[in-house]
Amino acid sequence: MLHTERIEREDLVLFINACLSATSQAEFYEDARGQSLALDFLHEYVCRHYRPLYSRTLAAGINDHARARIVTELICSPAKVSASERATEARLVATTLSRMPPQRVYHLFERVCGRRVTSRRVRAVVSEWLATRDLAFDAVKYRRALRTIVGHFHLRTPADTGRFLFERHTRDGRYETALFESWRQAHYAKASVYELPYSVAVGFARKHKIPKDEFLEKIAPMMTRSERFRTQLAARRAAADVAPVDLSRESPTRIALFSYALEARARAERRDELLAAMTASVARVCDRSPMKFGRVVAVLDNSYSTLGSREKRLRPLAVTAAIDALLRGASRAYTGLWTSAPEDSLWIEVRPRGSTRLAWKVLEALEHKPELVVIVSDGYENDPPGALASLLSAYRTSVDRARAVSIVHVNPVFEATSFGAASFGPSAPMVSVRDAEDVLTALGFARFADDKATLGELARYLDGRVEEFFGTRGGREESEDEERSNEQAEALASRGDAVGGEVVS
Repeated sequence: MLHTERIEREDLVLFINACLSATSQAEFYEDARGQSLALDFLHEYVCRHYRPLYSRTLAAGINDHARARIVTELICSPAKVSASERATEARLVATTLSRMPPQRVYHLFERVCGRRVTSRRVRAVVSEWLATRDLAFDAVKYRRALRTIVGHFHLRTPADTGRFLFERHTRDGRYETALFESWRQAHYAKASVYELPYSVAVGFARKHKIPKDEFLEKIAPMMTRSERFRTQLAARRAAADVAPVDLSRESPTRIALFSYALEARARAERRDELLAAMTASVARVCDRSPMKFGRVVAVLDNSYSTLGSREKRLRPLAVTAAIDALLRGASRAYTGLWTSAPEDSLWIEVRPRGSTRLAWKVLEALEHKPELVVIVSDGYENDPPGALASLLSAYRTSVDRARAVSIVHVNPVFEATSFGAASFGPSAPMVSVRDAEDVLTALGFARFADDKATLGELARYLDGRVEEFFGTRGGREESEDEERSNEQAEALASRGDAVGGEVVS
């Protein structure tokens, strides 16, 4: 491989790994500001030097935070590209926006407004996306953001919507749109609070001093599945009576986060329910993925650093636990080895403790004669430091020169200082993930983290992902915060609310 090609491939692999794991939030060893600055540099650098591959990264299974940043850079930074490339880029942007959670898209457009971009191209992107939305619902749910966007791009809206967004409401100033009228009346009447989306109704409930239990019971039909999940998670700290949610419909990572957030006694009491929910969720993820494995041994880091940060408390451990469950479901034969837990421990029993002692567990893993060894760790080995890197190097040069055993390091933590994630050297390709559900995609990408892969192979891989991206509906089951859920739509329809609207550019 030419030296220039190798540098380009390494740049892109580094960037994609960052897009899989980083979300500009603090980690155990890093603060949020450092992450944000590192991501700003990476996105600007890759967009400027590798724009065609930068846009195709949108189809590579990256997280929504990275997708939003890429779309922002693409639409705000015009470039001289061919007509076909411009068309592909526009289609990637439109498809990505249609599959992102709406609150992220609104935040993205607010960032565009903050950059004072008013080009005809960006205005068309915004108008086309808004034309697919229920504008009346969004005006209530995202009033500030929609007002900023409509005002910045001088978009025309239905008269009632424009009045709702830009004029002050009054006690006698009725709206023709039923949802707007419910919002106006909610300022004065408690009954109207329960006709609004949950996140909007919360503020009115505080205004009217409605008891929490009463509010949660009556607002339940207007809550999305994600809102029910988060409310039940919060209810563990307060004695609130919250209707239980079907945990099996949640992702493996969210189930693990919910389980670890419970107190030890509650977790023990609900053990069978939580394990059954994880099994059902894993089965659903595996059914959607073509990736299947043979004999797999995973070395799972549950050292103290998996406690995470204040912003991401217990998330590294939850991601590791969910990866354990996913690999178990996707493998013909599977063994999971936790660094600081007894052998055969189930993920639900594991807690953050001890130092990062990986080398001995990897030796134990190799004794099982696996086809694939997956090391899930933040890469900060300290018992003793550097032992695993030396072990892997010796194993590759003296024992397994033919690389009959695949060894992959999966890192759920982004390291801002190196613009990536800590690794254990070239003997174990490293890939990053934010959610455990991404691990199957990440393992497919792992071969490009190996020095043997070429830039051409990476480009062809991204082209293939683009074709898949255009040929299927969104990669995840549902947006993480799908604001207009089926239950909420049914609740609105049952009252005969007239909701809707259009944006005319």
